[in-house]
Amino acid sequence: MPLNAIVEKVTNDIDARSRDTRERYLSRIDAARIDGSRRNRLSCGNLAHGFAGCAPADKARLRDGVAPNLGIVTAYNDMLSAHQPYERFPALMREHAYAIGATAEVAGGVPAMCDGVTQGRIGMELSLFSRDVIALATGIALSHDMFDAALYLGICDKIVPGLLVGALRFGHLPAVFVPSGPMPSGASNDEKAKVRQRYAEGKADRAELLDVEARSYHAPGTCTFYGTANSNQMLMEIMGLQLPGSSFVPPNNELRDALTRAAVERAAALTSLGDDYRPVGRQIDARALVNGVVGLHATGGSTNHLLHLVAIARAAAFDLRLEDFDALASVVPLLARIYPNGSADVNHFHVAGGMGFLIAQLLDVGLLHDIPTVAGGSLDAYRQTPFLDKDKKLGWGITTPATLDASVLRPVAEPFRADGGLRLLEGNLGRAVIKVSSVPEDRYVIEAPARVFEEQEDVERAFKAGELDRDVVAVVRHQGPRANGMPELHKLTPALGVLQARGHRVALVTDGRMSGASGKIPAAIHLTPEASTGGPIGKLRDGDVIRLDARAGTLEVKVDPAEWAARVPHGRDLSSHHHGLGREMFAIFRQAVGPADRGASIFGEME
Repeated sequence: MPLNAIVEKVTNDIDARSRDTRERYLSRIDAARIDGSRRNRLSCGNLAHGFAGCAPADKARLRDGVAPNLGIVTAYNDMLSAHQPYERFPALMREHAYAIGATAEVAGGVPAMCDGVTQGRIGMELSLFSRDVIALATGIALSHDMFDAALYLGICDKIVPGLLVGALRFGHLPAVFVPSGPMPSGASNDEKAKVRQRYAEGKADRAELLDVEARSYHAPGTCTFYGTANSNQMLMEIMGLQLPGSSFVPPNNELRDALTRAAVERAAALTSLGDDYRPVGRQIDARALVNGVVGLHATGGSTNHLLHLVAIARAAAFDLRLEDFDALASVVPLLARIYPNGSADVNHFHVAGGMGFLIAQLLDVGLLHDIPTVAGGSLDAYRQTPFLDKDKKLGWGITTPATLDASVLRPVAEPFRADGGLRLLEGNLGRAVIKVSSVPEDRYVIEAPARVFEEQEDVERAFKAGELDRDVVAVVRHQGPRANGMPELHKLTPALGVLQARGHRVALVTDGRMSGASGKIPAAIHLTPEASTGGPIGKLRDGDVIRLDARAGTLEVKVDPAEWAARVPHGRDLSSHHHGLGREMFAIFRQAVGPADRGASIFGEME
């Protein structure tokens, strides 16, 4: 099937505008490649330090300097249910590396915070910054220059993007991402959402809420809703950095262990010591980035990736823009309904056909590039899913020619909707993005008076006091990256959901973020310029009429132009957000961070 014309144009546009920076980046990758094992360049003292703590058999192999040495960068901790299974991965990887004639060492650990624990708390103000800390920690882990390829153990929200940004700055090394899989399905997402809304209305107590939350998040593995963590897994697979069908296999079973061992084999096979050298800096090209955006649209993925994919692209010296997301949204159909875009979870998606069915459908109509992958072939092989034969040997070959549950996953010929769910909004308030894949179509256009807030807790208080029981556009400003680290405003969802359920026309406008699980409320988020840099959102006053039009792609305030021009943005003392729970240590991040539409990264231009 010929490549879709819009997909081809967007890919060519990204390549053209990135040509100079990309050429410099690739020159650096080529210069970093060496013949033989990288550790052979170390002095005897360097090398002795590098293997001093290894097992005797590994130590002998590391001394010889012939076999590939694989660096493991791990985000293991017990705080993230998705990362808890990684506790046992390094031992499994070292053992299998030795069995195939290689060695593996944990190169370093990276921080990994749980957004589910920090939602609505002070710690959430460090969440987005943690992505760049993870990238920096990845750089330190790999700076020993002992490794011929790297294996990355990470799943959740900022962790995979941070690992990939770090990996791309070591673009001469092959990179294989290794998931651990989702937890079993627990309390249904519908049940959980209903209790949350009842709690917001004062109709359920804390014990009832905690019970349903604990039955939902109840075991090792990723949370099963389709937020940023599971969007990460989709991205790594559709961009060719994970093995086929590995994203949503549950943890701690024989198939998951077999996939982990296979990831070690592939990492060893991709080094410059062999004949299939695949450095990650060349593998992540404009085609892979476009595949990632297409996958987000087709699955109704997390809004956070409108930040993360831009930052990832910049780490690979590409200029990916919000306009590219918007253009691709016009041709990519929505093929999956996973909570919050539906009632199913990722386990249901996987059983219905999962990534294999999704990739096959998109390839067959020319909406994906058939890119090279860490599996050794091209993305076309990702139509197949993994299995264990009667001898417990891993193989691929199972395909799903038709969806097994059309309420969760559909073919391109019968999509849930004809276009993607992530869009760009522009107007006299600046530039914002919106996720509409779960927004009712009669709420695509909201025009209502503004109520302006500086904190999400103020919205909750106004809701409980009955002050928002009407048509309203809730404006929450001074929530951007420079203000307070751009926390997710997840606490707003239940209250605004109640108002919409009562029949009011409700929307949110903010320079902050919503969760990867943002749902049915029209929300113009990531508004740029942010209030703390003098953005127009700072001029808004209570009662100003705002029009959010997701169909036309506009976001405007209806104020006389002369009056609007004369208004001075409202400033705010944010010092209370800059101290406590470690926030004072991140002052340099708040000063250096770029705007949301450029990825909200501290790194700036790296070429």
